[in-house]
Amino acid sequence: MEYADFYANEGKKVAIYADGVVYARHAVKTHFVQIGESYIDLIEKYVIPIYEPGDILFSSEKVIALCQGRIVTEEEVRPGIWARILCRFVRRTPAGPGMGLPVKMQFAINHCGLAKVLWAAVCAGFDGLRGVHGTFYDMLGGEIRGLDGFYGEDIPEYAHIGIRIPSQPDRVCDEVWRKTGVVMAIVDANDMGTELLGKSLPLINRPDRALLRLIADNPAGQSRQCTPFILVRHCSVPTQSCPAPQSSR
Repeated sequence: MEYADFYANEGKKVAIYADGVVYARHAVKTHFVQIGESYIDLIEKYVIPIYEPGDILFSSEKVIALCQGRIVTEEEVRPGIWARILCRFVRRTPAGPGMGLPVKMQFAINHCGLAKVLWAAVCAGFDGLRGVHGTFYDMLGGEIRGLDGFYGEDIPEYAHIGIRIPSQPDRVCDEVWRKTGVVMAIVDANDMGTELLGKSLPLINRPDRALLRLIADNPAGQSRQCTPFILVRHCSVPTQSCPAPQSSR
């Protein structure tokens, strides 16, 4: 696959300059992935035909979680009085309402316990007064920070289900590498930031921050692009579609 054939979602760019190197990113288009599908089958169908040695595949955490069946339904999470009260104090961000949804707040209470959620809310309130944000999620951990869904504005199919973070993401990446030869990292990304959840063994010596710089602008997007995989390739020879960086002078 030539650089000229690399595809970028609307508002995103194919090329990125990171750590002195130009990389090309290809947003891999798939069908709308359903709960319980095989991530190995998805990679074999959509990625293997274009993958080359040296490429890195970045996978959305959401598609892996869906394949693993890591979902929770509205019937399983019925908001109580505390969830309805606490969600009113959540700061909404451009990435979505987050714990501002009563059903998500109830998930946090169910998962962490009411006492811990209340303490996190108190600490977050005091930190917010001094301009520090994210305390609530930092204290409650990745399961709470990474819960997607229960919100149908961008993807209607996710309006009534919550999608948890993947189980054992490092093991998933190693399984993909062993079975397909694809070197992969799993990321939780939105337009507010990115977090690396897992990576396969060949990437063990690549710092997480260096890997995340390759997708710092969230090239997969966060609505219904159906591009859960981003293929990243080193641009050995700059071209029009993968240009050399301009001088800062």
